Amino acid sequence: MTTAAPLTGSSSPAPGPAEAPADPAGGAGDGRSRRGLTPYWLLLPAGLWLAVFFVAPLFYQASTSVQSGSLEEGFRVTWEFSHYTDALETYGAHFVRSFGYAATATALCLVIGYPLAYMIAFRAGRWRNLVLVMVIAPFFTSFLIRTLAWKTILSDGGPVVGALKSLHVLDATSLLGLTGDERLLATPLAVVCGLTYNFLPFMILPLYSSLERIDTSLHEAARDLYAKPSTTFRKVTFPLSLPGVVAGTLLTFIPASGDYINAQLLGSPNEQMIGNAIQKQFLNVLDYPTAAAMSFLLMALILVMVSVYMRKAGTEELV
Repeated sequence: MTTAAPLTGSSSPAPGPAEAPADPAGGAGDGRSRRGLTPYWLLLPAGLWLAVFFVAPLFYQASTSVQSGSLEEGFRVTWEFSHYTDALETYGAHFVRSFGYAATATALCLVIGYPLAYMIAFRAGRWRNLVLVMVIAPFFTSFLIRTLAWKTILSDGGPVVGALKSLHVLDATSLLGLTGDERLLATPLAVVCGLTYNFLPFMILPLYSSLERIDTSLHEAARDLYAKPSTTFRKVTFPLSLPGVVAGTLLTFIPASGDYINAQLLGSPNEQMIGNAIQKQFLNVLDYPTAAAMSFLLMALILVMVSVYMRKAGTEELV
């Protein structure tokens, strides 16, 4: 009787086919590269749009601002930087007036818009969408038509002027230099009212978006800690809504600074803003270099003020 020899090792599986190496000229590498380029292809239409309609006109205006000549003889680049100093000397009051009106309108929009945005975010309930539609409803009407409507509302024989006269409010505003001759039209107050109304939605919508993201449990925690409503607003709500405040003030102040429709229709020559002066230089005087220089000065001053404001505001969400 023979005995089988004991097994000293385990049988190994049959070797399978060897894996083919990745093709260095294509395959997975090309797929990753194509996926990496996808965001840039998506940005291409917007980049082309900005290049054609923003960057190219900006360079053209920069070239125009240092030209000299006339419409009959033609304009040529002579590096005439005196257009900038002349614009500041001649239209310095217009710059100051524009920024003053825009800042006042921005402050009024914040005072009026913050309570409304707070109500929409926390108190509107099922009426929230309706109130939001009412906020953006003015956008369905032309900016010009809305301003003309304010010209009718503030007319000398209108009910608004009559009510303010009976309450002797116009006497107080006249002492402050906001109105004159017991009328509202052709006064600084009328221009500021028009700016405030037309740009109020630009303040409300960012404020609402910021307030709506605040967790209401933070308010409940503040109440549990016996904080008064005013303390809760000051310590919790307002600090958390600062990104909306910054965005709303920028969206209101920047376009209001360059606006000319409200000053043209609701003001007088004494209330002309820098936008009116630029329009006059471009369309009436036909002094294109001076008008381009004024436009660049306006952009530069706004950029400086916005940069300082953003740094002082200290919000990291917008940087």
